[in-house]
Amino acid sequence: MKLITEDIITAVRSSSCRQVLSSALLHLWDVFSAPAPQGRNLLTLLVLCFSLALLTGLLMLLWLSDSLSYSSETCLLTSSIYSVSIFLLSSLIPPLRCVLALSLPTVCTRQGRKLLLTASVMILVLNVIPNISSNVGSVARILKCTAEGFTRTLLNSSEPLNAAKKDLVLETIKVRREDLSLVTNLRKFGQIIAQIEGDFSHARNTLKHYKLLSNRVLAAMFVAALIFESARYLKSYLGSVRFDNEHVSKKDEAESKGCPTSCRMSGQEFTSCFLSLLVVTLYFVAIALVVALDHVVFLMVQAALPWILEFPPTTASISVDYKVKWFPPALCLIPGLCFSRDLTHFHRDYRWTFDPEPSLCEASVAPPSPGVSLLLGFLWILSYLLVFIEVYARRLRRKISASFFREQEERRREYRREKEVQEEQRKQKHVTSVLVR
Repeated sequence: MKLITEDIITAVRSSSCRQVLSSALLHLWDVFSAPAPQGRNLLTLLVLCFSLALLTGLLMLLWLSDSLSYSSETCLLTSSIYSVSIFLLSSLIPPLRCVLALSLPTVCTRQGRKLLLTASVMILVLNVIPNISSNVGSVARILKCTAEGFTRTLLNSSEPLNAAKKDLVLETIKVRREDLSLVTNLRKFGQIIAQIEGDFSHARNTLKHYKLLSNRVLAAMFVAALIFESARYLKSYLGSVRFDNEHVSKKDEAESKGCPTSCRMSGQEFTSCFLSLLVVTLYFVAIALVVALDHVVFLMVQAALPWILEFPPTTASISVDYKVKWFPPALCLIPGLCFSRDLTHFHRDYRWTFDPEPSLCEASVAPPSPGVSLLLGFLWILSYLLVFIEVYARRLRRKISASFFREQEERRREYRREKEVQEEQRKQKHVTSVLVR
C-alpha cells in the first residue's frame, strides 16, 4: 500500500512539475514576444535578451577560434561587439527579436538545405579531389625517380665506354654520341615529370590555402542569408495577409490556438517534398560519383605502383669486332703466296646494366578517407530529413510571427474566414445549378 501511495505522489509531483515548467516557458515566451512589456516583465525581457546575447556570443567565440581559425584578439573583439549589439537591439526593437526567433526554423527550410549541399560540395573540393591529385602525383613521383635511376646508371656507364674508346676510337665516338642523345632525352623526360609533380603540388597547396578562406566566406554568406531570409519572411508576413496564408487548413488554425499538432501533410506539401527530394538526390548522386572516382583512382594506383617499383634491370652490351687484313698484289707473282694475311683481329663485348633503382623511390598512396565518406553520407541523410522537417518549420514560422504580431494574425484569420465563406457560397451555387438542371 505504501508503494502504491508513493507512486501516486511521485506521478502527481512529476505532472505538477511539468505543468509549472510549461507555464513558466509560456510566460517567458509571452514576455519575449510582447511589443512593450511593463514592470517586472521588462526586467525579465532584459534578462532574456542578455542571456541570448551572452550565449550566442560564446558560441560565436568558439566558432571563430576553432572552426574559422581567427586570432584570439579578433575573436574576442568580434564576439564582444556582437553581444553588446544584440543585447541593445533585441531589447529595443521587437521585430529584431522576431527575426532572431525565426532564424532557428529558417535553418530547417530551403536555406538550411542549400547550406548542407554547399558544405557537401566544399568537402568534396577540399578533401576528395586533393586526394585524387595526390595519388596521381605519387605515380608521377615514381616515374620521375625511375627516370633518374636510369639516367644515373647510364651516366655511370662511362667506364666500359672508355675502355672501348681506348681500343677503337671511331666506334667509341659513334656509340658515345648515341649515348649522349639518350641521356638528354631521359633528362628531358625527368624534367617533364618534375614539372607535372610541381603542378600537382602547387594545386594541393592552393587548395589548402583557400580552404580556410572558403570556410570563412561560406560562414559569412550563411549567416547573412539566414538573417536576410528571416527578415524577408517577416516583411512579407506583415505586408500581405495572403502571404503564406492561402493553404492554411482548419487543422493548422486549430494548432495555432493550442490544439495538438498534427503530423499530416497536405497534397501540395507532399508534392513540394517530392521535388525537393529529387533535387537533393541529383546533387548527391554527382557527389557519390566523384567519391567513387576517388576509390577507383586509389585502386588503380595501388595496383600500378608495385609493377612500376618491380621494373627489372635492363642489360645493354656493345660488341666490337675489328679485323685488319693485308693483301700485297706483288706476292701474286709467286703462286704459293697469293692470299691475304690478317694483321689484327680484335673482338670484345662490353656489358653494363641499366637499373632504375626502385629501392630508392618512396611510394606513398593516400587511401580515401572513410571519415569524409561517412560525413557526406550523414549530410545526405540530413538533407533528406530537412525536406520533411521543412513542412513543420514553415508552420513554426507562422506561429512565431503570430506570437509577435497578434493583430496581423487576426487580420490573416479574418481573411481565411472570408475565403472559406466565399468557397462555401461558390459550392452552394454550383449545387443549386446542378439541381436546377
